[in-house]
Amino acid sequence: MNKHIKTIASLCVAAAIGAGWAGTAQGATREDIASIQVNARGSNFQYWQKDSQALARLRSYVKEVTNTKSSDFIPQRDRIAVFDVDGTLACETAPFCFDFLMMVDRALYDSEYNASARDRANAKDVERDIYAHKVTNDTRLKTCESHASVFGGMTMDEYNAYTEKYLRKPVEGFNNLKIGEAYFLPMVEVLSYLRANGFKVFLVSGADRQYTRVMAEVLPVDSDNILGTDYRYVAAAQKGQDGMVYVFAPEDKVVRGEFEVKNINMNKVSVMAREIGKQPVLAFGNSSGDFSMYNYTATNPNYKTIVFSLLCDDTEREFGKPASAEKMLKNCEKYGWVPVSMRDEWKTIYGDRVQRLD
Repeated sequence: MNKHIKTIASLCVAAAIGAGWAGTAQGATREDIASIQVNARGSNFQYWQKDSQALARLRSYVKEVTNTKSSDFIPQRDRIAVFDVDGTLACETAPFCFDFLMMVDRALYDSEYNASARDRANAKDVERDIYAHKVTNDTRLKTCESHASVFGGMTMDEYNAYTEKYLRKPVEGFNNLKIGEAYFLPMVEVLSYLRANGFKVFLVSGADRQYTRVMAEVLPVDSDNILGTDYRYVAAAQKGQDGMVYVFAPEDKVVRGEFEVKNINMNKVSVMAREIGKQPVLAFGNSSGDFSMYNYTATNPNYKTIVFSLLCDDTEREFGKPASAEKMLKNCEKYGWVPVSMRDEWKTIYGDRVQRLD
């Protein structure tokens, strides 16, 4: 852990003790999150305000497209819903997307691992950009380049185990919230509700696909419906040989290799077209990196569609960004997307006992 993080952790503990929180508040566990269920009628949502316009729009849409007598009926095979993850289903503000932070942690602060000079330099640059709130595409590419390197050669089981261990770490800036628990509870309800109504839900994340599979094990989403940033998988003994020539041997093993593609913007549309093979009818995101996904969904020529965009406007329970939220609201008004206010439409985010610390 670097000095910056240690300082913040110390301040957080002191603030928690001063507020009487330390040792008393607990967020929803992964088991709690996995147990969230909303029925097909949508009559048992617990984490949304009763007067939420976004929830009313969602329920109205689902009721209409699942009614066989409606002219807008969508057969179950075509009920495709796509969701961004970071900032839409899970925290990305403390201080940024967790898979970025996992690479930094591995390269700079894992005492059992000795990163290359290039990866240490990349990690320092990424960490600097994150804390300066100046993440650019250069930051993203450095993250992906070194994520491939510092986890390269790991089998899938080894990478999964590393990720599971990482998910048990605390989230910066929150009292008693672990990374693997940092899901927006109202959004978990949305996933459950859609699944109960025969929607096939896909997570279309900018994070590493396998990392997202591990992180999302508690969500009502099938693991093969998770799309994300991809890294090549190769045989440990392949040594650069062409995969059309190399034959996998019984004694060999599959390991992580080079970075392939960062799954944001148009790349999200490309991967959906390739791996889903159908245009979605419902999309949910939170940033400009999701706009291509929004437009791809909204232009489905066969069915009635709906697009929701989350506004990061809660500055008391989350590290809200009012200027960004206002900009997104204007985009929603311009393009007909449904805005969702974290501040006004959710009763809770991570559970009422989780506290945001200054």
